[in-house]
Amino acid sequence: MTSRTILNETHRAAGAKMVDFGGWDMPINYGSQIDEHHRVRRDAGMFDVSHMTVIDLTGTRTRAFLRHLLANSVDKLKTPGKALYSCMLDADGGVIDDLIVYYLDESFFRLVVNAATRAKDLAWIERQARAFDVVVRERPELSMIAVQGPQARAKVASVLTPATAAKALALGKFVACEGDGLFIARTGYTGEDGFEIVVPEGEAVALWNRLAAAGVAPSGLGARDTLRLEAGMNLYGQDMDETTTPWEAGLAWTVALDADRDFIGRRALEAQKKEGVPRELVGLVMDEKGVLRHGQRVATPNGDGEILSGTFSPTLGKSIAFARVPAGAAGDVRVDIRGREVPVRIVKYPFVRDGQAAPGIGS
Repeated sequence: MTSRTILNETHRAAGAKMVDFGGWDMPINYGSQIDEHHRVRRDAGMFDVSHMTVIDLTGTRTRAFLRHLLANSVDKLKTPGKALYSCMLDADGGVIDDLIVYYLDESFFRLVVNAATRAKDLAWIERQARAFDVVVRERPELSMIAVQGPQARAKVASVLTPATAAKALALGKFVACEGDGLFIARTGYTGEDGFEIVVPEGEAVALWNRLAAAGVAPSGLGARDTLRLEAGMNLYGQDMDETTTPWEAGLAWTVALDADRDFIGRRALEAQKKEGVPRELVGLVMDEKGVLRHGQRVATPNGDGEILSGTFSPTLGKSIAFARVPAGAAGDVRVDIRGREVPVRIVKYPFVRDGQAAPGIGS
């Protein structure tokens, strides 16, 4: 049975086109997906991300548990509210999920994990937590709204009380605070500034409507996908999964090989790094007309790879993609589009930074 967020009827009343997304009935767009994309890049847009799963972890050994569970090091989290992006790996180094962990105090951390991986994530976390006497509590009564764009923070502040607005505007990136009954984090999945706001489910519709009245445009998951790809952000299940390690998914920066920490998957990662990582994630830009799409074959001098995420970039006006290719691929690289090999360029991502083409992306 398809799940619905508390905002489902609000989306439908606004004329949203609804689709199944990981078992959830979600808005793909409210009209023009490209217009929604541009509004986030130029002003502010909001997304219903209440399908994401919030998990609270409590207990005196919670930090020790997370040092074991995550590939990134929670020892970087020293100030309450600070957040960290990490992969959660299996024993073979495969990515079970990517997530954000928030440090609230020494006995209380919060995780936000992906919707489609909810069941397996919870089962894995609960199994690993037993040895540390950590209490794992899912929070289905919480909703989440992401407000993103260069005007996002100011527009969110306008609907908050003065005291909470001051705290929110003072937040550094990847830091959260609480106020007005909300958990407000300066995080996002678009490459733009803004907040992800955790709100009690019963208050989500009212918050959404206040934001809309403040000039924040509803935006669908279609725009969220083109925005995140322009920003060089992975999508779980498409750009990485249990069959790929962080080394192969362009996520080496999320792995902390602390000298005194034996996290799940560490030995497999060290072995692969020593032997040589066989595949890598690269960015592609196609200067010819056409669209790069998931599953297309990528021909390189080192052998074939495959498009993972591909789309037309509204900001750049051309097609971009993530591809997994043999390590060291360079030179003459082509993508098979309906039997025709079209030249593409391997580039460093993100593709878009500060609302415009990142250095080296233009032809």
